[in-house]
Amino acid sequence: MHQTKEEFGMNYSSFETEVSKRRRPATIRELTKLAYSSPKSVISLAEGMPNEETFPFTEISIKLKDGSSFTLEDRELGAALQYIPSQGYPPLLQTLREFQRRAHAPPLWESRDIVVVSGAQDGLSKTLEAIIGPGDPLLVHDPFYPGVDVVVAPYQTELIPIPQDEQGMVPEILRETLRNRELSGKKMPKIMYINATGTNPTGVVIPLERRKEIYRIACEYNFLILDDDPYHFMYFEDVEPKSFLSLDTEGRVIRLDSFSKVISSGLRLGFVTAPAPLIASIERHLQSSHLHAPTLSQVILYKLMKLWGYDGLMDHFMWTRHFYKQRRDFIAGIAEKHLNGLADISLPQSGFFLWIRVRGIKDTWKMIMQRGIKENVIMAPGAAFMKDSTKPCNAIRASFSKASYEEMDLAMQRLGNLIRAELRNGFTYMKEDTYIN
Repeated sequence: MHQTKEEFGMNYSSFETEVSKRRRPATIRELTKLAYSSPKSVISLAEGMPNEETFPFTEISIKLKDGSSFTLEDRELGAALQYIPSQGYPPLLQTLREFQRRAHAPPLWESRDIVVVSGAQDGLSKTLEAIIGPGDPLLVHDPFYPGVDVVVAPYQTELIPIPQDEQGMVPEILRETLRNRELSGKKMPKIMYINATGTNPTGVVIPLERRKEIYRIACEYNFLILDDDPYHFMYFEDVEPKSFLSLDTEGRVIRLDSFSKVISSGLRLGFVTAPAPLIASIERHLQSSHLHAPTLSQVILYKLMKLWGYDGLMDHFMWTRHFYKQRRDFIAGIAEKHLNGLADISLPQSGFFLWIRVRGIKDTWKMIMQRGIKENVIMAPGAAFMKDSTKPCNAIRASFSKASYEEMDLAMQRLGNLIRAELRNGFTYMKEDTYIN
């Protein structure tokens, strides 16, 4: 059940769109929640749940790489294949609450709650659609994750880009931008999207003091912080980043966590942590869309977390960090080898990506999207991550997460050859259908 005690002193209805405020709980979904939380003596004839005896599955066994295993069968398997409350599988919800308390120690935890979503992108879209209305402004760091734009573009959202340096979003520019908007009478943003650890695409980890300053600005200008943090436990430095949630004394932070990068992307599980009224808004949206995140995935994750415990999960995260750090070091080394004199490489502090800025080429779009594909190398052009993707950008994002070491080496060799060919031909690529010499 959601907490109803608001100790933050925030009026969250002022942040929600009119559409979000008009959403009403789905009666049957609320009855499902009630049935799950009631004593076993309660008999429910309210929900249209299929009978588990009709399911063709009798057992699902999971074997882990460490040699341990668990099996879903009988009543537990039936529950894993059945409808559940929209907020999430109750045992998993409780486990995630305990995890967040231990991992981030959020101030005033009793005024927050969690909802399980089908990956962080689902949580991102549900959150933004609850807060961003037609023409509303949205603060973003530039460059930024393009999955944000696909959510808000239909609302003709005004993106307010805040430049980054080697330490992420620049607080001084953020404050100056907001001050100028206020003085000019422009509509002020209600929310900021930020990816503070392993910023996609640059791989930056925003330092603690800068996070504190960004949070102070949020308090000063009264906006929420949507902290999309799928790489939080995948940092490559010695010290774990301190999350915005751990700094949040006013109830301004909406945190997105994902298991895609650290457990399995195919499970399609993430969770949102936020002040309880905002979680209730997201749950109402879930009730009207896909009802709940996949039950089977939630039960598998719950069993895994109970089997490993908090310390076991942290051990897995540590192994994952070491795995990706080795790959980062490798691709950075071969990039320096094959792109020497051709590009500047930003060493990522977290995440999956190498950010490459090509020298002497104004825009990499056609070089990557047309000739690159013909030359059997696919990377992401930097303009795809900019507020205005039609403007020239000399950057490229290369992922080091999945390709083999041999494939990464060959890809960087092909990229170097591609850049040399462009420079030799004297082309500066633009996004029109023709080359500009």
